[in-house]
Amino acid sequence: KQLFVYVVATYKTPTNPKNQIVLWDRIIEATDPSSAKVLKEDNVFVKYALVDQGADMRGKDVELSLMWDHMPLTGTLYMGEQAEGTASKFTLPEDYF
Repeated sequence: KQLFVYVVATYKTPTNPKNQIVLWDRIIEATDPSSAKVLKEDNVFVKYALVDQGADMRGKDVELSLMWDHMPLTGTLYMGEQAEGTASKFTLPEDYF
């Protein structure tokens, strides 16, 4: 069994009303020691970049959500996410370097 845990950035653009990018992930195995099954992360650098291919993301509101997939050896894949309204939010700058 595995638990796939990931952080998703969600934002809107004029061309796409919902954009989602995975910024960080971790796989937790059933065989991992108990200490590895508790996630406590501070000042984590993203694994996958939040990249603007043009100017669509400038000044946009971004929401960060924690999500997970429970992957059993056989059977149904269960997906979950943090409670609605509890995600972190921030606004990207209008200008980049």
